[in-house]
Amino acid sequence: MIASITGTIQQIEESSLIIGVGGVGVRVSVPRTALEDVGGVGRAIMLHTHLIVREQELSLYGFETQEDLQLFTMLLGVSGVGPKMGLAILSTLSPELLKSAIMREDTAVLQRVPGIGKKTAERIMFQLRDKLDLTEPTAVPLVSDVDADVIDALTTLGFSIVEAQSALQHLPREAKTVDERVQLALQHLDQG
Repeated sequence: MIASITGTIQQIEESSLIIGVGGVGVRVSVPRTALEDVGGVGRAIMLHTHLIVREQELSLYGFETQEDLQLFTMLLGVSGVGPKMGLAILSTLSPELLKSAIMREDTAVLQRVPGIGKKTAERIMFQLRDKLDLTEPTAVPLVSDVDADVIDALTTLGFSIVEAQSALQHLPREAKTVDERVQLALQHLDQG
C-alpha cells in the first residue's frame, strides 16, 4: 500500500492533484480544503495517502494530516459511504466540526454535505460514535449557538462550511449578535 506521497505539484484539477514523483505524474484525489491550501503548480507537497484497488482502477486519495486520513478510513468503514462521499464529508466539514456533530448527535451538520440524507447521517453517527475519541476536550471544540446560526446563514447563502468556519475564526470577539457576526463574516469572505 502507498502510505504517503512526496513530490511536486504538476497540475491542479477540480478534485485532484497531479503530483510529479520520479518522472511519473500521479493523480491523487484530495478534499477541497487541501486544494485550497496547495499554493500552486511547482510547489513541493507531501500527502498521507490511502490506495483503493478495484478491478478496473487504482485510486489514490491524499490528505494533509494523519488525522484526516484516519477519519477518511473510518468513514469508508461506514455502510453506504464510499470514497467520493468520504471526500465530500472532509471537503465540507473540518475534523473538529465532524467530531463535535457526532458528540452532540447533530445530524443536521452532516446533512449539509451534498449527497447525505438523514438516514445516512444517522448511520455515520451511529457507526463512528464508538470509534472516535470524543473524550479529549481539545479535540472537540463546541460551536456556540450564535456561531452555529452564523454558519447556517452563510451556508444558506451558498458558502461552504469550511469557508464559514474560516470566516468565523477571523471575527473580533466584540461582535456578539448573529447579525453583526454574519455581516463581518461576509465582509471577510468578500476580501478573500
